[in-house]
Amino acid sequence: MDDAHAADPRPAPGPAVAVEGLVIRYGSTVAVDGLTFRADPGEVVALLGPNGAGKTSTVEALEGYRATQAGSVRVLGLDPRADHTALVPRIGVMLQKGGVYPTMTAGQVLDLFAAYYPDPEEPAALLEAVGLTGVRRTPWRRLSGGEQQRLSLALALVGRPEVLFLDEPTAGVDPEGRLVVRDLIAAQRDQGRCVLLTTHELGEAERLADRVVIIAHGRLLAEGTPADLAAGSTDGAIRFTSDAGLDSDDLGRALGPGAVVVEERHGAYRLAPPPGTAAPEVVAALAGWLAAAGHSLGDLRTGSSLEEAYLAITGSRGEAEPAAPASGSGRGRGRRGAGRRRRDGGRDGAGVA
Repeated sequence: MDDAHAADPRPAPGPAVAVEGLVIRYGSTVAVDGLTFRADPGEVVALLGPNGAGKTSTVEALEGYRATQAGSVRVLGLDPRADHTALVPRIGVMLQKGGVYPTMTAGQVLDLFAAYYPDPEEPAALLEAVGLTGVRRTPWRRLSGGEQQRLSLALALVGRPEVLFLDEPTAGVDPEGRLVVRDLIAAQRDQGRCVLLTTHELGEAERLADRVVIIAHGRLLAEGTPADLAAGSTDGAIRFTSDAGLDSDDLGRALGPGAVVVEERHGAYRLAPPPGTAAPEVVAALAGWLAAAGHSLGDLRTGSSLEEAYLAITGSRGEAEPAAPASGSGRGRGRRGAGRRRRDGGRDGAGVA
């Protein structure tokens, strides 16, 4: 263990990540506006919001690569900028794209990052854990997008971090690879590590996160478990999937007076039950109508999903992302690697996100 890390007095137990009244500005643009939230050891927290919500700016402040104008950020009780040297060996950072020398093989880059730490994970075991043993001699630039993502996760894990910052960890990853990523994230939580992830894939957030923090325009809109947020926005509807183009009017009449069926997306339906009718009765009538008409019944659930809750909370399906001036430092992963790992092989074009 290096001297700076060994000499660092460990703070008293508390949140792994603490954001209090955070304000970040780019000129006249307020990217983060009084944001407060926390993430605890042994917890996976998803930071969600539309483009331009302030997610990237917040995470960069927590990593120590973004100056703040007001409020405070603490990671493991440390100031990410003032205590940067002591903090960096204790965190892992996974960027969405780039940041690896393109001609280095998967095995070489993982060996390189392992050399930055006094007690790293075994690179060969990590390659096996992320399912990349078979491409260990393949250069980064020849890996598929999903393979690059899984290697990026391995690089974030190699230093045995206490806090992980993951940017879109399942973006571009195939279904089998997603299972690997989910299992690895769950394993970090089970080992008492804190995971803060950002993603636009709300289904993944619902599967991965113990708690969700939703922000827009740099302000906190809602936080809670995925189930609690979905329950808070429930409209009493039943949602199901079937063949596209069902006769919604006929189905509504068959279910009883006041029933309304709407095809919200291709083959995805929202059913508002007749007033005063119990859900099991409606589901039985729905299944009977579909069977008689020769249609399939796919996914069936009552209440809202996290995606539906998110859209109700933000009141938008996405907003334009304003530009922000580039910062003077890239976002790094490891102790000596800090500042070397950058988006798309260049410096981090950090915008307001």
